Amino acid sequence: MLPSAQALSAFKATQKPFIASSVVEKKPFVAHSTIEVGSPRYFYTCAAGGVLACGLTHYLMTPVDLVKCRMQVNKSLYSGVFDGFKKIASAEGARGLYLGGAPTLLGYSLQGMGKYGFYEYFKHLYGGFVGEEAAAKYKTMLYLSASASAEFIADIMLCPMEALKIKMQTSTTPFATSFLGGIRKINAAEGLNGFYKGLTPLWLRQIPYTMVKFATFEKTVEAIYKHVLSKPKDQYTKTQQLGVTFAAGYFAGIFCAIVSHPADTLVSKLNNVAKAEGESTGAIAIRILKDLGFSGVWAGLTPRIFMIGTLTALQWFIYDSFKVQTGLPTTGAVAAPKKE
Repeated sequence: MLPSAQALSAFKATQKPFIASSVVEKKPFVAHSTIEVGSPRYFYTCAAGGVLACGLTHYLMTPVDLVKCRMQVNKSLYSGVFDGFKKIASAEGARGLYLGGAPTLLGYSLQGMGKYGFYEYFKHLYGGFVGEEAAAKYKTMLYLSASASAEFIADIMLCPMEALKIKMQTSTTPFATSFLGGIRKINAAEGLNGFYKGLTPLWLRQIPYTMVKFATFEKTVEAIYKHVLSKPKDQYTKTQQLGVTFAAGYFAGIFCAIVSHPADTLVSKLNNVAKAEGESTGAIAIRILKDLGFSGVWAGLTPRIFMIGTLTALQWFIYDSFKVQTGLPTTGAVAAPKKE
């Protein structure tokens, strides 16, 4: 005896499609943290996420950075990124590809702490100054001013390790046999100035870079949810939201690399040029730029686009993944308010 059509319809209506929960995530992610956005604990949490995001990714990209820095100092040294990898590995072994890794890990962990922690702090602070309505109307200006302020502080934290990293990576003879040995050598030769003589070019490189990085990322996330996807952010799963984070991060990274590259070249050269007696850092920078010419300041751009695009995407992905694990929302595109 066959079941009736009515019975089959009733049975079908009660069934859910079989999808393994471990394979497909269906539940939308809505922030549920006990950490209040805008509280000191929130800023500390964001700073911790920044440590992981910047320290780990920059260390991972050390081989690319090594080739890029050497090409900036001597553009005829390698024909490209992979040629650089091959020659370094052949001459120095696989370990040689991570030359400068220790100051990279420490320096960019400190920078990430300042960059992300202070970005969230200044965004909250400046938004409070101008009021909720003006902050919403002029969001891009808020992103730009908060990121510039954060990077100003973050670069002071980064600069000593950046100076050591560049000397280790670009010296024609081994600069030091150890991390501490390198610190002692710079201090003995130049004192505190040796660690901070590249600060102004670093600001010139990093502040525009970070302004583009944060503003472009935030606007790209907003555009993806508004024009590409069909629903507010809080109606998508954790995996989907992090996918948007990664895509927006890579897009932002490409622009970052182009905007900041001339200053990046200057920083690499500045830490390897002897300072004449009485010569100021500004005078050295002008001399270097004259020697390089227009084409010279763009040396190493291709490996840097690859490096910064990947780096920025991974940084935002790690940062937002850390926030999500604490129950905080991913960055950007605040969900539209519910209708009454």
